[in-house]
Amino acid sequence: MYVTFYLTFSTIKNYLKNKGIYLQKILKLLADLNELVMFKHSIFSLPFIFIAMIVAADGWFGWKLFFLGVGAAVSARNFAMGFNRYVDIDIDRENPRTATRPSVDGRLGKKSIFLFTAVNALLFIMIAYLINDLAFWLSFPILVVLGGYSLFKRFSSLAHLVLGLSLGLAPIAGVVAVEGEITLWSVWLAIGVMFWVAGFDLLYSLQDIAFDKAKNLHSIPSTFGAEKTMQISKLFHLLTIGFWLCFAVSAGSGIFTYVAIGVSAVILFFEHRIVAADFSRIDRAFFTLNGYLGIIFLIFVIIDEVF
Repeated sequence: MYVTFYLTFSTIKNYLKNKGIYLQKILKLLADLNELVMFKHSIFSLPFIFIAMIVAADGWFGWKLFFLGVGAAVSARNFAMGFNRYVDIDIDRENPRTATRPSVDGRLGKKSIFLFTAVNALLFIMIAYLINDLAFWLSFPILVVLGGYSLFKRFSSLAHLVLGLSLGLAPIAGVVAVEGEITLWSVWLAIGVMFWVAGFDLLYSLQDIAFDKAKNLHSIPSTFGAEKTMQISKLFHLLTIGFWLCFAVSAGSGIFTYVAIGVSAVILFFEHRIVAADFSRIDRAFFTLNGYLGIIFLIFVIIDEVF
């Protein structure tokens, strides 16, 4: 009886130990995937999906579309980032700024990244199918655009605008989910997002001027230099505010949406001041300020609908 008890206890102990090992491996994989795609950067696109959905629905659009919208946004971004990391392994390996990414240092193999990317592409298409017919058919060209950014910098400095377009598709997707069509105001909002993202990506790319030149990679900073890049970034952000004003007028928005646009202009102004004063603070300008911008914009749009 003692032997039986001991063997049973040992079996349970080994089972729990193995379960613990598997759990640790799963948690480590999730952590590596999170670092691979930088999930926290979803904060740039998610607010504008919901802004478009709220304006299209003239208020709350329902829990079903909420969860489908989140699922579509996350899977689309996972695909875009996974594809980027997959095709850029050779470039990232030589860049000191990106040499510690999971795709480079061996934590995630190419097969794992490819599988992760493919699964998210299929998931995005399936979610789009559940939303409506137009969303389903648009899911294919959207994936092409999302993957295109990773290839553009190899032959064109327009890569910054392609990245902007990738996130600019977010409000288009939002209005399609609610109305099943693309409205004029959503186009103005999307173009504004495109120039907003392209503008702050120009500032972020200032960190890689020397590397891009050495590796013959195409970017506006490596082509035109830091000073002109900052001027182009300012122009892009002026266009951002202009197109967002077109959105507000076209959508018949209330006063709080205009307040949101004004606050966005102030945030972008300080972003350029921070970068101009000290290039080492680019990360702060890129992540912190732009993250706040989207959230504040969304909050004011919600207030507009409530009042």
